[in-house]
Amino acid sequence: MLYAVLCYDAESEVCAWSKEMDDKVMADLGAVNQRYAEAGKLGPVARLMPTTAAVTVRKGATENIVMDGPFAETKEQFLGFFVLQAETLDEAIAFARELSAANPANGTYEIRPLQFFNPGVPIT
Repeated sequence: MLYAVLCYDAESEVCAWSKEMDDKVMADLGAVNQRYAEAGKLGPVARLMPTTAAVTVRKGATENIVMDGPFAETKEQFLGFFVLQAETLDEAIAFARELSAANPANGTYEIRPLQFFNPGVPIT
């Protein structure tokens, strides 16, 4: 069984860390990551940019709506994620629009730049 571990914390507190504190936390997390990666149990790891960097594409009745921020309805649950290499935010929005068109559900796709990415190793 695979598990997604989604990290939630007070963004205002984490964003207020000094560079030294952030570097220490990332190094400590890196040590944990290394142990699990060496055991073949760790897949991709990503640190998201703050929610102020996010945009959301919401499927509308006649067209998709692009909004600033991570505005998913509380009745919606986080179901998965895609990691996309895109040259611009517009390219990422176009990708989300295509996902929305392919998905019959009335879902939401939050787009947030990654601050840190570690692809890990394939998990078998």
